[in-house]
Amino acid sequence: MDLPDAIARCLAKPGAEETTPFGPEVLVFKVGGKMFALTDPSDFPPRLNLKCDPDRAIGLRDEFDAVIPGYHMNKKHWNTVTLDGSIATSLIADWIDHSYDLVVASLPQAKRPFLRPPMAEEGGS
Repeated sequence: MDLPDAIARCLAKPGAEETTPFGPEVLVFKVGGKMFALTDPSDFPPRLNLKCDPDRAIGLRDEFDAVIPGYHMNKKHWNTVTLDGSIATSLIADWIDHSYDLVVASLPQAKRPFLRPPMAEEGGS
């Protein structure tokens, strides 16, 4: 997966938004006001920080050379994934989904309006 595809995957998630709270060089992807991914598009090779279950994070770091503890992040809960072509696109897509799902699960119900089914229109007559 290349960086534009990773960014598109992040932005395709319900309620996701791209922000730049750390300056214009770092893209931060949030849902419900909480970060689930970030990247600096000027990095080469491109890297993507993703939230991860701590046990899974360790396993991924052991299995893949391109996965390291989160750069400038809580190393227990974040991984940095180098997008150098060494990891299958489907795995990176799964890790983006996992990161997003972890953050959504931590949100209070009031911050999950995008997960509620649309209200049916009340018909009259």
